[in-house]
Amino acid sequence: MQAMILAAGFGTRLLPYTKYRPKPLFPVLNTPLLVAAVRRLKKFGFSRIVVNCHHLGEQIIAALDDIDGVRIQYEETILGTGGGLRRALDSLEDEPLLVVNGDIYHTIDVAEFYHHHIKSGQAITMAVHDCARFNKLSIRDQCVVDFDGMVQADEQLAFTGIQVVNPDLLTSIKKETASCVIEYYRSLLAQEITINTRRYKRCNWTDMGTPADYLNLNGDLLSGTKPCWPELDNTGQQNHIDTRAECADDLIIEDWAC
Repeated sequence: MQAMILAAGFGTRLLPYTKYRPKPLFPVLNTPLLVAAVRRLKKFGFSRIVVNCHHLGEQIIAALDDIDGVRIQYEETILGTGGGLRRALDSLEDEPLLVVNGDIYHTIDVAEFYHHHIKSGQAITMAVHDCARFNKLSIRDQCVVDFDGMVQADEQLAFTGIQVVNPDLLTSIKKETASCVIEYYRSLLAQEITINTRRYKRCNWTDMGTPADYLNLNGDLLSGTKPCWPELDNTGQQNHIDTRAECADDLIIEDWAC
């Protein structure tokens, strides 16, 4: 099985912190999220993993340098989600591709999702869930009919940033040109091409997009509100202090700390 993690963005919602570290490398329980995500994909059976990068790309290259089965796609000019996927096609196998945003934490069984896509016989399957903050997809009969919530449908749901797509569906994206894959999907809808979905009711999903989201994710994991990936170094305590950290003798920690 093959997968691609999209990790090339600028992380503008997390400025000024993303001036110094790309968002996918923000530590969650002191482990860079991207590193944990790659290890998790490998445990699920994905032996070929492409990670694209641009902004502070040298940090991502260094972080993943010693992980087998990972190929870095460095983009000198940022290509966006559409252009990045299109460039990757030239080095992928002719089999479905799992695509995951590099800034999300979730508990979806991506191997099961991958095989569900294959059994469905569809060209694309987007994992969706109910998240009021991001509910913009109009869904009818488990298919996307609109990406902006402007069409009457069975329900409005949110895209998780996880999808499986057959490579031939992406070949019409213009090569080496910056583009957004969602804009491309809008053009597919206009051609009456089916965009299938699978709904997840409990996936403990977090978009690590803002400082508050990032802090809350760490706090939820330490407090046990969210289940913790085994790929993260969770001691089971509410205070998670790295061995390299220097703490004052009179330090008092209330609630949780990482």
